[in-house]
Amino acid sequence: MGFFRNPEIKKTAIIWGIFSAAAVAAAFGAGRRCGFTALALCLAYSAAHFAVTYKRYKHIAKLGAEVDKVLHGDVRLELSEFDEGELNILSNEIHKMTLRLGEQADRLAADKEYLADSIADISHQIRTPLTSVSLLTEFLSEPELDKERRIKYVKELFELLDRIDWLINTLLKMSKFDAGTVYFDRRETNVLKLVKRAYEPIAIPMELRGQCFEADIPEDMTLDCDARWTMEAVENILKNCMEHTPEGGSLTVKGEDNAVYTSITISDTGNGIRREDLPNIFKRFYKGKDSASGSVGIGLALSRMIISGQGGSIKAYNGRNGGAVFEIKFYKSVV
Repeated sequence: MGFFRNPEIKKTAIIWGIFSAAAVAAAFGAGRRCGFTALALCLAYSAAHFAVTYKRYKHIAKLGAEVDKVLHGDVRLELSEFDEGELNILSNEIHKMTLRLGEQADRLAADKEYLADSIADISHQIRTPLTSVSLLTEFLSEPELDKERRIKYVKELFELLDRIDWLINTLLKMSKFDAGTVYFDRRETNVLKLVKRAYEPIAIPMELRGQCFEADIPEDMTLDCDARWTMEAVENILKNCMEHTPEGGSLTVKGEDNAVYTSITISDTGNGIRREDLPNIFKRFYKGKDSASGSVGIGLALSRMIISGQGGSIKAYNGRNGGAVFEIKFYKSVV
């Protein structure tokens, strides 16, 4: 019988047999009636003990079979019949572990799908300007190309290369956030100086568009943050507002400091954000219907990652008089 081939059961049976034989022999020494009584009790107890043990091991074997199903991909576990004390506790713990493993498997599958979609989006975003670069290179290789067209193509080529460089650098920064390898060197930073430095890269494009920039921030207002990363987040938002503001419009940055938080509010005089775009505006690779043709959909996503990574928050909404509003808040520690 397979049950008695179990080393633990075999050892228990041998020990129990020796003690039972000794007890029965001692009982027969006291008299035949005592001997037969002891023998009957030992046999009855042995039968009951091994019957209960057999049932327990049978349940354990079935539990092992159920776990084996889980290891082979069947996450439906039937454990309701295990109503014994230790087995019930064990089955409940295994059930919890199975649910946890199922949730992790679902998350891994979702992450895998997200990664595949992200790679496809990245490939598309990089392939588009590369195709244009290839075409411009062919045009520039023509010997009969006049000087005016050559200058125009070279200018377009440099713009495309700058776009590819920005795209790759931004994607690398986002991958660092995903990997959790970004370290914020948080120090007390003057907010007005930070905003002015963030405005510098778009100053010339705004001037060409006839747009105005105003910073309504107290000169002594400070913020505990990583200046380099926070400046990049603000710059991305300013660039987004500039692109969605018509010629002759304006961008305004206001600063507020109180006992609870320090805020930087950026607003423009554009057409605002569509209602259907508001919930998705900070999602990676999301582009609204009013996005510029060269928009990639990662600038605002990176800004949110930078701000939330420092314990801050960012939200977007439409102003009362029109235009988009981006409100950044860095909350202060409460003592």
